[in-house]
Amino acid sequence: MVYFVATPIGNLKDISLRALEVLREADVIFCEDTRHSLKLLNAYEIKKPLLSCHKFNEKEAAEKIIAAYDGGKQVAVISDAGMPVISDPGNVVCKALKERGVPYTIIPGANAFLSALVLSAMPADRFAFIGFLPDKQGERLRLLKKYEGLDLTLCFHAAPQDVDRYISDMYSVFGNRPACAVREITKIHEEAVNFTLAEGLKGEKKGEYVLIIGGAEQEKNPYSGLTPQEHIKAYMAQGYDKKEAVKLAAKDRGVTKSELYKYTIDL
Repeated sequence: MVYFVATPIGNLKDISLRALEVLREADVIFCEDTRHSLKLLNAYEIKKPLLSCHKFNEKEAAEKIIAAYDGGKQVAVISDAGMPVISDPGNVVCKALKERGVPYTIIPGANAFLSALVLSAMPADRFAFIGFLPDKQGERLRLLKKYEGLDLTLCFHAAPQDVDRYISDMYSVFGNRPACAVREITKIHEEAVNFTLAEGLKGEKKGEYVLIIGGAEQEKNPYSGLTPQEHIKAYMAQGYDKKEAVKLAAKDRGVTKSELYKYTIDL
């Protein structure tokens, strides 16, 4: 079996017992950065052969993973932090495994953007994860434009050197919205700073960030406070006949026309 194992995003204690069990039983572990992963593995006295699987060699790594599985070995795949594939290498490997019929599963665990969403205290009932934005501003603006009208909380990853230009471009596309910058999640200096896109994020930028941005405000229905009869009369006052006014009011209120006809008897 091939296992995609979530690893801590900061605090090394945020690893599951099952993850440790799989890593200890693995015959080989594929890492985004073997030097980085050694810190975690050494902390738990796990000594295994380590091979690299990063964005520049993922196709070759996929072939090695498949070969190891075909050779009867148990394989673990980890990234530097969090869940492999999510803004990290691994998607190419997953696709190759699917195509070749190689079974794989996940060992769930820490995730940066979900943790940041909770820390931001912004609406979390519906949200969209976009991840890192393109380096080129033109491509970045075009991508942001796709999400301009969504009334969902938006989640982005950002390196410290990119935070200010990301926020500037978001403001140019989205206008002023509430936002929160979350960094150092699960670490000593963890912080979640709320701000608006218009004012930007003050201070020196250090560490990897998750930017949580409020969704687009939907236009309020001007008739939302009216009774059904007042609603119909408002359309009739604009020149619509009674039948058309009922049709429009029903659409606004999300009900059938027949439900509103009783309110037209006196009109």
